[in-house]
Amino acid sequence: MRSEMHAATRLAKGEQHAMKFSDGYWRMRPGVTAWHPVEAYDVCESLDALTIYAPTRKIEHRGHTLGGPLVTIRLSSPLPDVVGVRLTHFEGEVPQKPEFSLATAPGPVVVSATDEAAELTAGSLTVRVGRDGEWRIDFEADGRVLTSSEPKGIGIVETEGHHYMVEQLGLGVGERVYGLGERFGPLVKNGQSVDIWNQDGGTSSEQAYKNIPFYLTDRGYGVFVRHPGRVSFEVGSEAVARVQFSVEGHALEYYVIYGPSPKEILEKYTALTGRPALPPAWSFGLWLSTSFTTAYDEPTVMSFIRGMAERNLPMSVFHFDSFWMREFNWCDFAWDPRTFPDPRGMLARLKADGLRVSLWINPYIAQRSPLFEEGRAGGYLLKRPNGDVWQWDLWQPGMGLVDFTNPEARRWYASKLDALLDMGVDCFKTDFGERIPTDVAYFDGSDPELMHNYYPYLYNRTVFELLEKRRGKGEAVVFARSATAGTQQFPVHWGGDCSSTFESMAESLRGGLSLGLTGFGFWSHDIGGFEGTPPASVFKRWIAFGLLSSHSRLHANESYRVPWLFDEEAVEVMRTFTRLKNRLMPYLYGAAVEAHERGIPTMRAMCLEFPDDPGCAYLDRQYMLGGRLLVAPVFSESGTVSYYVPAGRWTNLLSGAVVEGPGWREEQHPCSSLPLLVRPNTVLPMGQCETRADYDFPAGVTLRAYAIEDGVRVRVAVPSLDGGPGSAFELRRKGRRVTMTPHAAAPGWRLLLVGENVESVKGGTIEATPEGALVLPAAPDAVVELALHASR
Repeated sequence: MRSEMHAATRLAKGEQHAMKFSDGYWRMRPGVTAWHPVEAYDVCESLDALTIYAPTRKIEHRGHTLGGPLVTIRLSSPLPDVVGVRLTHFEGEVPQKPEFSLATAPGPVVVSATDEAAELTAGSLTVRVGRDGEWRIDFEADGRVLTSSEPKGIGIVETEGHHYMVEQLGLGVGERVYGLGERFGPLVKNGQSVDIWNQDGGTSSEQAYKNIPFYLTDRGYGVFVRHPGRVSFEVGSEAVARVQFSVEGHALEYYVIYGPSPKEILEKYTALTGRPALPPAWSFGLWLSTSFTTAYDEPTVMSFIRGMAERNLPMSVFHFDSFWMREFNWCDFAWDPRTFPDPRGMLARLKADGLRVSLWINPYIAQRSPLFEEGRAGGYLLKRPNGDVWQWDLWQPGMGLVDFTNPEARRWYASKLDALLDMGVDCFKTDFGERIPTDVAYFDGSDPELMHNYYPYLYNRTVFELLEKRRGKGEAVVFARSATAGTQQFPVHWGGDCSSTFESMAESLRGGLSLGLTGFGFWSHDIGGFEGTPPASVFKRWIAFGLLSSHSRLHANESYRVPWLFDEEAVEVMRTFTRLKNRLMPYLYGAAVEAHERGIPTMRAMCLEFPDDPGCAYLDRQYMLGGRLLVAPVFSESGTVSYYVPAGRWTNLLSGAVVEGPGWREEQHPCSSLPLLVRPNTVLPMGQCETRADYDFPAGVTLRAYAIEDGVRVRVAVPSLDGGPGSAFELRRKGRRVTMTPHAAAPGWRLLLVGENVESVKGGTIEATPEGALVLPAAPDAVVELALHASR
């Protein structure tokens, strides 16, 4: 009986909106009662933690100790520069599953308590709880206060039969907030109400597929709320000088993470919650899909592949969307024999063309599928509290959901995919996972409300771990839509169902940049949009954006996305940018390794790469691809694009034009071009292979040096195909003298000094090119010394 009542309560919670409690600044809303700590009455120290007992009224005599509430605040540290805060009211609640797992590695912790304050220091971060005045918790680093929980910040709130724990952390003047998952509205979250609650709502509203209870600000810190269920954030909205976050229940746990730079914040956050795996190099090539509801069979598939080959359009992966299975049977993991009578032979033919194969799957089992009865009998499907299999007709008639909290259900589900891998399939598009009900009972007793957002973690982990087991580490990749904190470990993720318009192209980019600011290293989107058929102008502009993303996929709903169905120029544009991306792989895969090792995304919001440039704070129509390339997609039919250039002498990779920053520029670009600028003091490694994404990156690499300033030393690493150490180079400039020193360099490497003329060379020979001086080393390990002409 308790479980049924509990599930009903959780269902009601799942239907709630943002948890707002106040009625303006002075009053609470009708039916809302709140209590707030007013003093640190008692402090208990241990070697590595502090516990503070904070009554909600001033204790002036013994009588005031009778009754409560009393807030218990525990301070600890899982990592250097990270402080954990746990706020509790009643501690007698039965612990609920699931919870976010953390990779803890505590460093030295210093605790102290005096009559004035209680303090805990971890690395450079100190949390200080005042004891001799008005209630206040300060988070301090390097001699300054990062943020504070001020009077009426922490709260116990009761309303309409529900109990919440609330925290408010202060925002300084001009402080900007980023993150909270893949959100399609403004990049800066100030003024927004954000509910962390996964929904299948497309890309055009406040709903999101990937809600992450983590934000960071431009004052050097981030905040992770360790709660996998609904977390409501009021970002400078309910209280305009504070970020409020609240959860239902009697406990709230959060972590303040000190950077100070945004990259360092992400590095520490992903150290805590998990770093992205390194996807295989082949996954960075172009993916071509059947699309969703289009008519297709093997002849259709082969016509697409032949059409791409005949037009010299490099492909890496062919994807079969939902109707590779028979209608009403999703998922039975069986090829529809009417359209694919020889799947094993077909896959062999695709492999003979050098292609990888991806299949669409979801975690739902239609009632007509033979697996429904198998799953019901085995107890592998999610149940209602009364023991019935949970079913509905939305998406697939009578469908049930796999209960991934059941280890046997995970093995059962993986075994169905295992048979497809035996057949020659390489990877899976792990679609859906957002519409997860709360009126259910999980196998392991997990709380349904907490499982709503957490479900895609278990779903994607199950598939990803199977791929790693079968293909090996470094060869696993999924194309996932739903996510929660920690799911970044199982790349790649794509942006969901966008429309075929310039506006939707822009909102997709905002979503991807926001997701990158919450620890997701790899992201993609449907080139041309999913819903509808784009005008040729939209499709061609989206091609450039798509091929200058970490992963690139042609996919849609009711129409195909092969470029010759639009016009011949679309074919030319596709050829230009697929070949460019393949040549950029030595650079791009280096950025991928950084995402894997440090948690820094391959596609970066400008504020992440240039945190000290106020001109970058709000930019969401351009981005950095890795740390050295600025990309400004064109969102207009006319080809007009406005973008911001940070300080320095930047060079357009496509045209060689030099652009001086800082400042805004407006340019006109044909469909075959866009602003693609190389950052000053860059050595950009580019490969010699245009026809595929996976090749020997160090062999024959051209190191393109751009605007190297006097006194600068540039180090560049070119990874091997598996992401391991490949070749490394160090370029130094002193006056007109340039020295390039190779380390473990492969044969055939070259140095191109873009825009420079060379007067003399030691250790190699020079060829003059329209782009600049091309230096051919005398041997792979030769140190090259150059003397530049006095003027550029």
